[in-house]
Amino acid sequence: MQARRTKIVATLGPSSSSPERIEALVLAGMDVARLNFSHGTADEHRQRAELVREHARRHGRYVALMADLQGPKIRIGRFAAGRVELCEGQSFDLWTSPDAGLGTPAGVGVDFAPLTRDCGAGDELLLDDGRIVLRVEKVEPDCVRTTVAVGGELSDHKGINRRGGGLSAPALTEKDHRDIGHAARIGVDFVAVSFPRRGQDIEQARRLVRAAGSSAWLIAKIERAEVVADDEALEDIIAASDGVMVARGDLGVEVGDAELVAIQKRIIGHARRCNKLVITATQMMESMVASPMPTRAEVSDVANAVLDYTDAVMLSAESASGRYPVGAVQAMARVCLGAERHASTDESTHRLGEVIERGDEAIALSAMYAANHFSGVAAVVSLTESGHTPLIMSRIRSAVPIYAFSRHATTLRRMTLVRGVSPVPFDAGEYPESRLPAAIIAELGHRGLVAQGDWVVLTRGDLEAGVGGTNAMTLWRVPGDAVGDGD
Repeated sequence: MQARRTKIVATLGPSSSSPERIEALVLAGMDVARLNFSHGTADEHRQRAELVREHARRHGRYVALMADLQGPKIRIGRFAAGRVELCEGQSFDLWTSPDAGLGTPAGVGVDFAPLTRDCGAGDELLLDDGRIVLRVEKVEPDCVRTTVAVGGELSDHKGINRRGGGLSAPALTEKDHRDIGHAARIGVDFVAVSFPRRGQDIEQARRLVRAAGSSAWLIAKIERAEVVADDEALEDIIAASDGVMVARGDLGVEVGDAELVAIQKRIIGHARRCNKLVITATQMMESMVASPMPTRAEVSDVANAVLDYTDAVMLSAESASGRYPVGAVQAMARVCLGAERHASTDESTHRLGEVIERGDEAIALSAMYAANHFSGVAAVVSLTESGHTPLIMSRIRSAVPIYAFSRHATTLRRMTLVRGVSPVPFDAGEYPESRLPAAIIAELGHRGLVAQGDWVVLTRGDLEAGVGGTNAMTLWRVPGDAVGDGD
């Protein structure tokens, strides 16, 4: 059976919290479990994380944990009746005073006092992911007076964006500071930072994560219009992060749907050129919140992200609160496999004509060139401490599977988010130098990953070199007795 190269991130929530449901998600192919800190309690996230670890271990899989920070999501308050119906042309006020009280059809409070500073007459404010559009008529010291341009039902705590971006909320809130501590205690492998505006926001988050005792990789969620307005801002954030998420919900609201597809492709391309992870997210199979099958448009959406060579695709409400969380993972896996059969997923021009500055990158790219052009290569194996070398390898489009052999569980879980890379627990220090290649090939043989006569590309470093020490590539032919103990 063909191994799926594109990874699946599934959000856990009320529909996916029971032991039975989490086990089913693990078996269905969930590679990373997302804990959305915008919802739920720290204890709920801890319990879900423990279940993921337990069932992944039971079934011999590595499934990573991602903590997604809420960030400065600007939200309206509550309505006296829980919801209101807004009609086009009616007046509707946004009150920023802390004693605004419960909302009515005439207006509602907002939890962001600087709103009156950040917008002016003529601006458009978008509520509930753009479903409601308000046109600003006048700004007063503690009130933004608007007219409804696009109406509909509006309920408690929906988010607010400004068309074109520009709301000045900081990247990390007090809640985020607390949640980073919770995430570190849970032992997450990735921390996603919401609404960063510049690289220093990611650097600040990294300092907080490290201070909390976590080595988690940082994922920058790209969801502000100003971040994608020019390449310099985008590249600043990419350079500071370990990966990015194309967070199409808020980003699409701010930039407009017509611009979103091209921006998504640009972000994926930027991230890959910089040797960073990239996740494509939001409403990928939204209809499966209520339907057992995705629409053809959703199938095309997921497939196009796969063809763009995203590392992972993500489920949000589909797996967190939908009726068919396991079916959504299974459907996404089928679409990924189908798209990966397209010939374009094996053709690469990555870094052609560019100077390479790092030795480990030179070895990694050389290994993939050999894998793609030397007949008979069945596997690429990277002996890795941090996972950096297989990450670089995976930037090259290839049908040849990459196996990250590592003694570190943290590194192995990181690899669950890297396209085309499978984690394999292996301690090279247990073998003398002369027996190491045979032990590696035997491990592949035990797993049914190679056959007699196959070629294996192996990259490694001096054992004492540690992280960043990959400095050698070798080719090995699989002998007839490959399914042995490596002795």
